[in-house]
Amino acid sequence: MNQDEKQTDDLKKKGRKPKSDNYFDEREELAVRLYLSATTFEEKNKIYNVSLRKPLDKMISSIIRRYKLYRKDMDFQEIHTDTHSFLMTKIDKFKPSKEKKAYSYFGTICKNYLMGQIIKDQKDTNRKISYEDISSDLENNGREDLIYYIDNDDDFDTERIIESFLTRLYVILQDQNLSENERKLGESLYEVFINYDQIFVSTDNNKFNKNIILLSLRDMTNLSTKEIRSSMKKYKKVYFDLIQNMVK
Repeated sequence: MNQDEKQTDDLKKKGRKPKSDNYFDEREELAVRLYLSATTFEEKNKIYNVSLRKPLDKMISSIIRRYKLYRKDMDFQEIHTDTHSFLMTKIDKFKPSKEKKAYSYFGTICKNYLMGQIIKDQKDTNRKISYEDISSDLENNGREDLIYYIDNDDDFDTERIIESFLTRLYVILQDQNLSENERKLGESLYEVFINYDQIFVSTDNNKFNKNIILLSLRDMTNLSTKEIRSSMKKYKKVYFDLIQNMVK
């Protein structure tokens, strides 16, 4: 019996019905790994339908209701279907080799996606109303002193900052003198920012970004907010030094 067959057999043995408050447990974690290692669409589809579809449906429903992540002009089923579809485009990004729980990864992806879409919806609505009204009012009243024309600065953008920060972060992680919490946080920061465009979708509000980054770091490190803030001091200094050098 090869390794995949053994894992499939183990999955069947663990096929007992999970408790209602434990719908994503060892059996589902194993199913995710089998799904990722499957080489054909038929294999993936079978694993998904038998072992993952219902637990993921329940997870998404729970997240929407628990955090009240409802979207304007969409009913619950539409929100649920949209979120589930998005999650399935990201499932292959999960790395079992990092010894993290698929449950935490999937939950973070869903929460961040839903929060991002709500912010995007709100911004689109506000933009249509306020931008047109304000800009029209300024132009009609000739208030040239309140109009600033911004040049596009291609030398100072988010992507370049993140690339530079990741380079410095990698060097720091080679330091043997890091505390255990600092190392956990540093490795999680590296993972967050190397996958920035996949995890943080449609989020350009500073306060919102801080909230979802903190949520992600807590899930990934199992550290408390206080421990994260304490260990963050080293990385904040690196970031501020980086920005100052780029400005110069």
